[in-house]
Amino acid sequence: MDDTVLKLLDELEQAVDEGRSSPFSNKVQVDKDEIFEIIDEIKMKLPNEIKQSKWIIEERNKILVDAQKEADEMLKEAEVRLGKLVEEHAVTKKAYEQAEKIMTETKNSAKEMRLGAIEYADDIMGTAEQRLREMQETIEKEFQAMLEFYKENINVIFENRQELKGIKKD
Repeated sequence: MDDTVLKLLDELEQAVDEGRSSPFSNKVQVDKDEIFEIIDEIKMKLPNEIKQSKWIIEERNKILVDAQKEADEMLKEAEVRLGKLVEEHAVTKKAYEQAEKIMTETKNSAKEMRLGAIEYADDIMGTAEQRLREMQETIEKEFQAMLEFYKENINVIFENRQELKGIKKD
């Protein structure tokens, strides 16, 4: 997760922590504009995380394509070697054995490269996914807390108004 987004979440938390306390309750008053400004900045930073995930996928695909090209080149090289060895009639049997060995090694090497590239890309994508999920959970919790705060303050104000109306009639 981008350090900037984490810092913005810390700022959001700090704004709530430093809000002015309401008497006789655990409620606080915060600067609504400040909170929304921080949330807007977080929203602007989130697309960067998504772009980074797309870049990782593109890089994974490039690695896979490069691995396949390298494997193809190795196979072609093995075929060329095999052709040359077959032409040399004195060592034909040995040429077949070496060609098979080269092709097996090439296939194994190509497979290992592909599997390694896939595993690497999966690890990177898994990390990005986890970070985005954590960020989403944090934002949802903060947003829920903010909604609760507003609901509670609205109720306090409503109750105070009702109480004032009751005093006014007396």
